[in-house]
Amino acid sequence: LGHEFVGIVEQADDAAWQGQRVVGDINAACGWCATCVTGRPTHCPERTTLGIEGRDGALADLFCLPETNLHHVPPTIPDEAAVFVEPLAAACEVLEQVHVEPSERVVVLGDGKLGLLVAQVLALTGCELTVVGRHEEKLAILAKNGIHTLLSDASGSLAGADMVVECTGQAAGFQEARRLVRPRGTLVLKSTYHGTVETDLSGLVVDEIHVVGSRCGPFPPALRLLEQELVDVASLIEAEYGLDQAMEALEHAGSRGSLKVLIRP
Repeated sequence: LGHEFVGIVEQADDAAWQGQRVVGDINAACGWCATCVTGRPTHCPERTTLGIEGRDGALADLFCLPETNLHHVPPTIPDEAAVFVEPLAAACEVLEQVHVEPSERVVVLGDGKLGLLVAQVLALTGCELTVVGRHEEKLAILAKNGIHTLLSDASGSLAGADMVVECTGQAAGFQEARRLVRPRGTLVLKSTYHGTVETDLSGLVVDEIHVVGSRCGPFPPALRLLEQELVDVASLIEAEYGLDQAMEALEHAGSRGSLKVLIRP
């Protein structure tokens, strides 16, 4: 397991990488298929995915990635922040896919790690942003940075949003996002759901909703945001464990309402 990491290169074909502190794209593409040569390597049908599919992950003393996946980490970014590059890149992907005007009303559903990162990225556009969640202590992380928040039971007034970003990870979150987005609005799906989700597809057609699936994103802008301290990730760190405590760490991370749990090999 493990796909969010920062590490030191111990060995590489290109000796210039050795000793460098790096983060890395988690999708290792073949580089030669039609999908790759047309510029869509994250959807390569032959890809392996770090810690997820076909490639052992980062919860280890050593692991492997192609050199083309690596990105140098500026020295001013501490390890504890650099480990957030992968999920922060996923948050940046929303703005790669959808243009957000400062005048638009945007709602983020979900106050988990990804929702908190997506919200901070979207806040940089100057849009009229509201984040809806279930945990006052998590929403307080955003509120202290000037981002408007609401508890879930108070979200009824938000209907008619230009864009809703769904980050709850729950099927009910999709239905809530659908309720809040206006006709011809945009619904960005960050959640991957367990099983299938039932919905009124005819309603999506009649209201001409633009549905955008959003997954992995670009590392360079995520690194710049951390280097310029434009995103608060320190407040998302809840605990740190050694690798020999990995099972305890995973149990902690799986507890209801937990935020970021770090493992240091």
